[in-house]
Amino acid sequence: MLIQFSFKNFKSFRDEAVLDLSAAKITEFSERVVLAGNERILPVAAIYGANASGKSNIYHAFEYMAAYVAESFKYGDEEEKFEEYRPVPFLFDSVSNDAESGFEVYFTIPGDKTEKTYNYGFCIDRNGVTEEWLNTKAKTARKYTAVFYRSAEENTLDLSGFPKSSRDNIQAALEKQVLVVSLGAKLKVDKCKDIRDWFLANAFADFGDPFTNFFMSHRLPKGFVEDDRVQKKVIEYFASFDEHIKDFEIEKLAHDADNKKEETYKISSLHKKIDSDAFAAIPLGMESAGTLKMFALYPELQDVLEKGSVFFIDELNARLHPLLVRNFLLAFLNPEMNTNHAQLIFTTHDTWQLSNQLLRRDEIWFTEKDEQGVSKLYSLSDFADESGAGIRKDENYEKNYLIGRYGAIPALKSINIFKE
Repeated sequence: MLIQFSFKNFKSFRDEAVLDLSAAKITEFSERVVLAGNERILPVAAIYGANASGKSNIYHAFEYMAAYVAESFKYGDEEEKFEEYRPVPFLFDSVSNDAESGFEVYFTIPGDKTEKTYNYGFCIDRNGVTEEWLNTKAKTARKYTAVFYRSAEENTLDLSGFPKSSRDNIQAALEKQVLVVSLGAKLKVDKCKDIRDWFLANAFADFGDPFTNFFMSHRLPKGFVEDDRVQKKVIEYFASFDEHIKDFEIEKLAHDADNKKEETYKISSLHKKIDSDAFAAIPLGMESAGTLKMFALYPELQDVLEKGSVFFIDELNARLHPLLVRNFLLAFLNPEMNTNHAQLIFTTHDTWQLSNQLLRRDEIWFTEKDEQGVSKLYSLSDFADESGAGIRKDENYEKNYLIGRYGAIPALKSINIFKE
């Protein structure tokens, strides 16, 4: 489970931002808090804020970290590829533009009976990796133990936590643009593979991106074509928000692609006719945008609930009714359903979910951008008003947010350009 994610000098976030999923010492919904590695961890984080306040940049920062861990072993021989994939720093001052960007996570690995806690992070600038570290802590330990540490400034590479053969292989192949974890995983070093695989198990969906919408709506759930049981599960899933879809019709198509036969499928949803027991077949692509989005979410939802991994979604509420969003949230908030402790982190404008009947104060986050264009991230549980008073659990979160009590709302002016 993800315990904490922090980053700095990435897009609109100049200073360090910390998204902390460890539970605060508050009483509401205590049954959903998960105990792992002596940590009390939350299943959900909801991120609110005005347009262009930086919400999506939190998503992109976590996605960037995961992608660089998975792919950086390829960049050592290709300077141009590294230049393409180096992080975008805060661009609105001359210092940040040339400074390093940093990314760090604390997490536990699903299925690890020892409940060990991991701390991994790296810093990177326009020339390559400037710092990287991996520390672990046993469940009963008080302090972290270093597995490895590297620093370009100190010209240090301490791999003492690896077997000697692994140390030699990493030292021989490591380039300044390449992460130790990424290279070590490629070289089949177990401790590096554990970290890489944790990142790979997490899922991302950016519903503000038209390409992502198209790709996900064309992706079939695992086993959907050949397994009737999977199809029945999908029907049950659809029945939770649309009882009109009674079944699916799957037609196998074949076409040549570069002289290779590639199997594709035509999926139709079956709706019962109102004047008979027959069914009408509707091509899936003709269903509503909301239905297609829920179909697109199913494969990732299935995977993360099975693996106990993290699902990070940008603009979860886009094209979905608030009740559908709430139903989706409940899949993660209900301990009886979310038995493997999967987590959902999402950005949204849907204030209907800002309710003390649904979310804990430490599960609600806000982004706000100041007059210099610098974004900051803060939790409702850490928020204090001008008198220093904190937020009570019986407050109307939605109302208070919309009237500006918590900040993170647009500063609106009248649109006068059309005034005669």
